[in-house]
Formats: sequence, C-alpha cells, structure tokens
Amino acid sequence: MQTQSVLLIVTGGTISMVSDPQTGALRPADIATFKQFVPELLNYGIHIDILAFDELVDSSDVNPEMWSRLAHMVFDNYDTHDGFVILHGTDTMAYTASALSFMLENLNKPVVLTGSQLPIGVLRSDAKENLLTAIEIAAAQDEEGEPIVPEVTVFFEDKLFRGNRTTKLSAEHFSAFMSYNYEPLATAGVHIHYNPHLVHYCNPELKLRLRTKINQNVVVLKLFPGIKETTVRAILSIPDLRGVILETFGSGNAPSDEWFYNALCEANSRGVVIVNKTQCPAGSVEMGRYATSLNLLSAGVCSGYDITTEALLTKLMYLLGENENNTEEVKRLLSISLCGEMTIE
Repeated sequence: MQTQSVLLIVTGGTISMVSDPQTGALRPADIATFKQFVPELLNYGIHIDILAFDELVDSSDVNPEMWSRLAHMVFDNYDTHDGFVILHGTDTMAYTASALSFMLENLNKPVVLTGSQLPIGVLRSDAKENLLTAIEIAAAQDEEGEPIVPEVTVFFEDKLFRGNRTTKLSAEHFSAFMSYNYEPLATAGVHIHYNPHLVHYCNPELKLRLRTKINQNVVVLKLFPGIKETTVRAILSIPDLRGVILETFGSGNAPSDEWFYNALCEANSRGVVIVNKTQCPAGSVEMGRYATSLNLLSAGVCSGYDITTEALLTKLMYLLGENENNTEEVKRLLSISLCGEMTIE
C-alpha cells in the first residue's frame, strides 16, 4: 500500500508558539521543538515533510503577499505531495483560506488550514488534535485512490469547513470557527465522517493554475444608523479606489436618503465596483425585496448573496487584479460562484 505524502507548512500563529523556559513568554518554536511536542509526526503512517516561513508571522500581520507566497508553496510542491496542511494564526485564517481558494485554480488536492487557541506546549492545548486530524484529512483518499476533500478547507475542534465559507466565531472557545451558510464537509469524532455531496470538485483533467494578481484598493464600508454623508463621501473618494464592500442591514437594506443614492451613483460612474453584503452572519442579500434596497439596484450595486466578508474581500481583490481594466467582467464574475464561495438560487 502506497504511503500518502503531506506537506506541512508552518506560517506562525498560536499553534507554533512555546513558552520560553527562562522568561515564560511565548516565542515561536523551531521545527525540532515542534516535533518534540508532537512525536506522532515521526510515526504517523503518513510521510510528512515540513516547510516553515523563515520568520514565523502573527496572523494579524498576514497580507496578500503572504497569500501569494503560500499559493506558490503549494504549487511548487503539488506534484510531490498528496495533500497540504497550513498552520496559521486564527485571527485572519478565514481570509487566507478564502484567498487561496481563488488563487489555486483547478485545485484537486486537499489544502487544510488549522491552528489552535492555546500554544502547542500548553497542557490543555487543542493544537495536537487539530494538527493530527488535519493531516489525516489531507491524506484521506477514497477506495479509488482519489482525495476525499480536494479543496481549501479549515479544520478546527471537530469540524471541517469550506475555507471560503468560514468566519472566526470566538476568541475564547476551542470551536473558534463557524460556517453559517454552508454545512461542514466533515465531522471528526471517534471516526471522521465526510459529506462528499457537499465537496466542491474540479475537473481532474485540468491543471492547477496560479492566480496571484491582487488589487488591494478595496474598502469595507459598514453602514450604521446615523452614518453621515461626509463619512460616506470621504470613503468613496479615496484615491485609486476600485472596490467597496457595502455592509448593509438585514437582507441588504440601506438608508433611502437621496445623498446616499447620489454618492453611490457617482462612485459607480467612476468605475468603482460596489457589492452589497449583509452585516448578518447568516442569510443572504435579497436585492429588491424591500424598498430600501431598490436604490442600491438603481445605483449599480452588485449582490453579494450569502458570501462572507472574508471571501468577498479576497474575491474582489482577486477579480480586480485579474481583470484590471474590465469593470464589467469583474461584476459578471462577482455574480458567479467560482469555487463554492456562495449560494445562488
């Protein structure tokens, strides 16, 4: 029986921290220390290679350049490994998972992101279980030798979620992530129960392609009762602005003030792509359901359906990067689910 090969990529985050024996402060662990705390890595029945960033990064410092770097690491090692596990800090894990789902076009192997709420050297840490289960999922194949979950995912506590459907839910609990609008791809207990009917499969005949062009000239504009015209216009007038995520109320509603409508129309006429995203973690935008969203339609605002803010931000950056001078193509692709990031009925 052929041994599965998994590449473990260590970026940083709580999972890679250990307590300094002299000061008690948390510091990044080196690979030798990491193996010491997880000896199962050396005798797991799966061949595991390890790559680490030269300097481990707190996830608050992760940026599009690092998304690209991770995508390249997967791409460069794609033919020699059956799956990939990325250790990442929890704070921006959902953004990275979403970005990688767009950057790794035609992905047909598992890329599992995981981390922990407590450092790996702490007695009650959730790190070891998250790590070992993620590796098992990355190596899992069906009876025909095909990967069971060949997409970018997030595993935490006992759930495997589609990466571009996740949001960090808690800074306290071990079950730190949630996928409000899409069911888990797998649940881990005594056994790992997969839901293959929920998995996004690409055509296996297509080769993996890197799509790492990014345009960072986007903003998130969150509406609130009493928001002022000067605030909205200041944001929409940012130099070189290309995209706006408009976080609206309920099913996609916004103030009906004439100044607000005019400000959106002016931005749209300048080629700024504006996308309607509900502030609610669950549910979908329904443009035109209420009169208060009709103005958004008239102003040229696109629907974000049930996409997460994390996925919409990275998708918008990706589409604006890949279609630099084609606003209409960006709008068209925003209405399509490219890799399972939203549900369109």
